[in-house]
Amino acid sequence: MTSFPKADGAIVFVVDDDPAVREGLSSLIRSAGLKVETFSSGREFQERPRPKVPVPACLVLDIRLPGQSGLELQSELTQTEEHPPIIFVTGHGDIPMSVRAMKGGAIDFLTKPFQAEDLLAAVHQAIELDRRAIIRRHEGADARARYLSLTPREREVMALVVRGMLNKQIAGQLGTAEITVKIQRGRIMKKMGVASVPDLVRIAEKVG
Repeated sequence: MTSFPKADGAIVFVVDDDPAVREGLSSLIRSAGLKVETFSSGREFQERPRPKVPVPACLVLDIRLPGQSGLELQSELTQTEEHPPIIFVTGHGDIPMSVRAMKGGAIDFLTKPFQAEDLLAAVHQAIELDRRAIIRRHEGADARARYLSLTPREREVMALVVRGMLNKQIAGQLGTAEITVKIQRGRIMKKMGVASVPDLVRIAEKVG
């Protein structure tokens, strides 16, 4: 079996109504050094307590479930900002179903019986994607908090700085003294935690 790097703290959620399948998938995923939580339905998965601190995760999801189907659960989850990447597994797959799943953002669509290495490769890819998404969300929240600490005038100045305008040009547009703009610009750089205009542009992109 291929050796995969450990994803410390990561969780794999398994949703399947077949207890034997849940146990088999759980054993396989644990053999790769990953934590697993299993659920018999989409509703049970959605009712689980949410961790206070987000950890990288992915969802191994059966297509056909009692009540809410896997595709319906995917559609519901993708309407939220924070949802784990999804890997579909099914014994009853067809092309329209797989196309719909992949268009909905699924990482992979595996038809039973599948190779253990194929599932583990998809799981590690999904966890890595979620880890990066968590970092982006954290950086975005931090950038927005820093931006909100600026005064209204500092936000105006920042918008013009990231457009590449010089202090003299900004002063002329805002009807203020160049020295005032220079002071405000220094405060902006300090509050935003950056040392250069390119860094300010990058953090502005995170703010949106």
